[in-house]
Amino acid sequence: MNTDTRSFLKISSGVAGIVTLSAILAAANLLIRDARVRLDFTQEKLYSLSDGTRQILAKLDQPVTLKLFFNQSSPDVPVYLKTYAKQVRDLLQEYRLAAGSKLTIEFYDPTPDSDAEEWAQRYGLNGQSVNMFSPPMFCGLVAVAGNTQATLPFLDPRTQDLLEYSLTRLIYQVTHAQKPVIGVLSSLKVLGEPEQGYLPARSPKNRGWLIFESLKEDYTLQPVEATATEIPPEISTLVVVHPKNLPDKTLFAIDQFLLHGGRLMVFTDPFSVTELENSETDPYNRPSVSSDLKKLFTAWGVTFNTEKVAADLRAITQLVGSNNTADESPIVLSLTGENFNKKDILTSSMNSVLMPVAGSFSYEGGSNLTATPLITTSPMGGEVETYLMQMGSDGVRRNFKPAQAPLNLAIRLTGTFKTAFPDGRPHDPAETNAVKQAAAPALKEGSSSIILVGDADMLYNRFCIDELPFFGTTVQRPKNDNVNFFLNAVEQLSGSSDLIGIRSRGHFDRPFGRVDALEEKARAAWQVREEMLTQELQRARQQLAELQDQKDQSQKQILSKEQKEAITRFRMEEILINRQLKDVRKSLRSDIEQLGYEVKFINLALMPICISLVGIVAGFRRKRRR
Repeated sequence: MNTDTRSFLKISSGVAGIVTLSAILAAANLLIRDARVRLDFTQEKLYSLSDGTRQILAKLDQPVTLKLFFNQSSPDVPVYLKTYAKQVRDLLQEYRLAAGSKLTIEFYDPTPDSDAEEWAQRYGLNGQSVNMFSPPMFCGLVAVAGNTQATLPFLDPRTQDLLEYSLTRLIYQVTHAQKPVIGVLSSLKVLGEPEQGYLPARSPKNRGWLIFESLKEDYTLQPVEATATEIPPEISTLVVVHPKNLPDKTLFAIDQFLLHGGRLMVFTDPFSVTELENSETDPYNRPSVSSDLKKLFTAWGVTFNTEKVAADLRAITQLVGSNNTADESPIVLSLTGENFNKKDILTSSMNSVLMPVAGSFSYEGGSNLTATPLITTSPMGGEVETYLMQMGSDGVRRNFKPAQAPLNLAIRLTGTFKTAFPDGRPHDPAETNAVKQAAAPALKEGSSSIILVGDADMLYNRFCIDELPFFGTTVQRPKNDNVNFFLNAVEQLSGSSDLIGIRSRGHFDRPFGRVDALEEKARAAWQVREEMLTQELQRARQQLAELQDQKDQSQKQILSKEQKEAITRFRMEEILINRQLKDVRKSLRSDIEQLGYEVKFINLALMPICISLVGIVAGFRRKRRR
């Protein structure tokens, strides 16, 4: 066999191998094109359907159709929106595979003057104009089950971390037409004011808090007056927000509601920032802005001190102080992973909660109740007197001492509760004898579950929600997990817990734990130096005052030799301590920069080197085998 023949055979065998491999790959693609095998290596499984979604899909007892309307063919649609629409389509395919024949997915391109556009408008989807001359653009979803339908008017890419929850809740809404009734009792206008003829329907004056507006999508909200003598029987869960000076008859109604098996969620507050901001009374003659349910708490073995607020040096929040200066507040708590009970489904996936000026609970009840901490301070947490808030963040830190154990900012109590009214219904002169006789006998104890939270401000709009403009509309986006915690708690108390594990998915942004630890270490050192400077200043002033008192009246305005030396010494000490403060800041920046260099080296150099070494070793082994 000559050389040309050998070359031809080698080339022919190579071409045949390539053709055979291509055929195998084509056949494999045909066989597994409907299989979706994925490996999700993210810590919180951000790209996989959660267990809650799979449970809801498994419980479907009727066919559901999901209809996605998106102008895919329009050249005016931004690229990032097309990319997001593709992500939505991929996620919907995951839903179809998980639900099987019970779920149908339909995609529509609502081009101008088409039937798809007409249906999108009938379903109430929001058509947005990309520019002045372009036709309306749609990017919404409709769920249909029998005669029931629900919509997501517009899918915003900025809320993609809530996408799975939004899709699953849409399915849940159309398959659970009967909404549970949630009672709301509050001294704040959380449900807004009743609409009146001279006020527009969406006036900020009469609009409720957004967190309660979102609750209306899944529940029927029923307001309960602060003077109520009973809780309506159709209410399954009662949410009490900032209860102030409730009369005994209302406390008795709450007490009996709980003992009859009703679920309760209470947001008390040692200092309500929301009430303070919205108060129209004289600032120098303002009543207390704290709230409590002391009579009920005492019966349950719970203590809530309205004279003290929680502080935590590991949960400091960066605020803008006077003259646009940075203010690090230890009483406006930015709580992160270590502050949540990771063993409880309600808080297991929480990442961040903001609690401005919160109080803490202690439980000393008996064996009839089980207390479960849900949100706590860190080991660097403690309490400070409420009046110290007037001294600012520096005054709070100077008077702060960590507690012996983390403080409970939110707890759950379950078990058998005893009544706070052992003598029965409290006397009410306004009640007639007929009303008293018609009243049901008072229970002495009963089994139920309650959740207690030491802050009501965390539900207020500016502390939990960002309102963002988007294509001519306003989109609400949670700025933290305050909304998640509230809605999760309501769902858990009302019995619909499948949605909890969906909403509590992780966020795509990841905190830099080591950087935070470095800042905390530097902050602690800075605080020590600051206290030293303050003590030196006080000593110098005291020494100057003593020297001044030793002189007669005619010499009061003349500096003595001792005073001049004391002033010079103090100024030198102040300069020295300021230099030490600068060294602390430099060390902090140096450590953070060094950490950044290490991360860059690992990503840009070490990993490519490791991959190259693996390739070189594999190459040598292959040569040795030959």
